[in-house]
Amino acid sequence: MSRAKGDVAEDRACAFLLENGFLIIERNFYSRFGEIDIIAIKDKVIHFVEVKSGLDYESAIQNITKTKLSRLIKTGYVYLKKNALNVDYMYDALIVTPQKIWYLENITI
Repeated sequence: MSRAKGDVAEDRACAFLLENGFLIIERNFYSRFGEIDIIAIKDKVIHFVEVKSGLDYESAIQNITKTKLSRLIKTGYVYLKKNALNVDYMYDALIVTPQKIWYLENITI
């Protein structure tokens, strides 16, 4: 996927999160392990959000691999340590298609 398409999907994801009571803290946080697309907070819980887009749900969700999830988790730990945060947190995914957005909460369980 091109960076431009990814940016559109992330913009839609941010709008979805804001409409659902989240506050966006940061976008595109990088560490040596990888990137977190969106970091948001709601009800005193930090949400590390992976955004995947595609023409349909199945094609998008398949891109959340075991390796991708491992990198997301490591990068989340870097963010927490870098900012000296001792808060509740979880890893979520937003699947963005032309028709709909699916919010998958706590994908590491």
